[in-house]
Amino acid sequence: MEKQPKITVGIMDRGTEVNGRLDGNFRGEGFGPVSGRFSAKAEAGRIVLLDEVYCEICRFPFIRLTADENSTFLLFNVSIGSRFHWETTEDQTFEGDLFLQLGENGTIVAINEIPLEDYLKSVISSEMSAAAPIEFLKAHAILSRSWLLAGLDRKKKTKKAFNPTGKTTEGELIRWYDREDHDLFDVCADDHCQRYQGITKIVSEQAEEAVRETHGMVITYQDEICDARYSKACGGLTENFDTAWDDKQVPYLGSISDASVGHQPIGTGEEASAWILSDPEAYCNTKDERFLEKILSDFDRETKNFFRWTIKYSREELEEILREKSGFDFGSLKEIAPLQRGPSGRISRLKIVGSKRSLVVGKELEIRRWLSRSHLYSSAFIVTIEGDRVILHGAGWGYGVGLCQIGAAVMATKGFSAEAILEHYFRGVEIKKIY
Repeated sequence: MEKQPKITVGIMDRGTEVNGRLDGNFRGEGFGPVSGRFSAKAEAGRIVLLDEVYCEICRFPFIRLTADENSTFLLFNVSIGSRFHWETTEDQTFEGDLFLQLGENGTIVAINEIPLEDYLKSVISSEMSAAAPIEFLKAHAILSRSWLLAGLDRKKKTKKAFNPTGKTTEGELIRWYDREDHDLFDVCADDHCQRYQGITKIVSEQAEEAVRETHGMVITYQDEICDARYSKACGGLTENFDTAWDDKQVPYLGSISDASVGHQPIGTGEEASAWILSDPEAYCNTKDERFLEKILSDFDRETKNFFRWTIKYSREELEEILREKSGFDFGSLKEIAPLQRGPSGRISRLKIVGSKRSLVVGKELEIRRWLSRSHLYSSAFIVTIEGDRVILHGAGWGYGVGLCQIGAAVMATKGFSAEAILEHYFRGVEIKKIY
């Protein structure tokens, strides 16, 4: 690869109208320059672009607004954390060009085209605070670059996007969500791909420094760019790839102890209970609020007690959540029984028994969705039923595969280099510069 590619990022894709502001001059095919507030609406198979006084600028099925030098654009009410417990909206500012394209059912898709390295400056600032330790930010830049390039290469080879997939049999529904189905752009801007919020979150020169010092560097395994994964906090043990996704082993995405000491992988229900109810040594086992303020974004700091956590439901409340999230009426809830766990304790097959029906659900993310109005922190949990109360004791935040973000940030404060951090979480890899 001789130079960095440009990539397309889907910012908004579920609305019938996009509103924003062009700061500087933008040009379209046959019109421009335009600037100031704008709105775009879908109408009769076309996108109608209006200025701030609602005068029509143009009407096309696809509109590309190319930015002049130093121009940016602002989009209002961008959804972040879609379907997670902290979902919200915010106004976001972006560099690069803006595409407006028709989506499904009369919706408009807002897409940002931007050079990959500029994209990464935002990703590592949006995923974590730009005030985090520089070696952690460098590790994250290499990691995020690898994840993106591996996915684009795989998508090009298969000629298709990645879809939610799985298998359904009598009494069992197993579903997993790999890269979201993005036919109109390369990646989305939310947590289902990588969190990207333009230049809204860049508050430190450290983010730019981390990307600049790792320019073109990727993680490789046997000369292939790694499909590197990451989540917020593993809980002390990272997870195997096949617990969350397809039934295959990925050598560099296997479970490891996230500590300077070894922790044995979870093999039984008794071991899961002992592990989840313990307080083991782990890089991500930190309760230092001042440190967390330095590494977590503002809305992530709303998540408390992520290393070990407890959620309590009334039986009736959980029955209602199950009906709403699964689409099945289980009746009166009788039992929630883990059938299969990965080495971190995360459940990949869970049996739900009710008075009207019983069903086995998986994998990791589907279980988290069914048992919460948004998402459980993770599927590493044990279940206790006390009369009318259902209590979940859990460990970790996210699917736990690959790099543990909070653990990696702690490692950086202990003096580990970016390369050492990556080689801890991704065993047997090499760091290479490819452009």
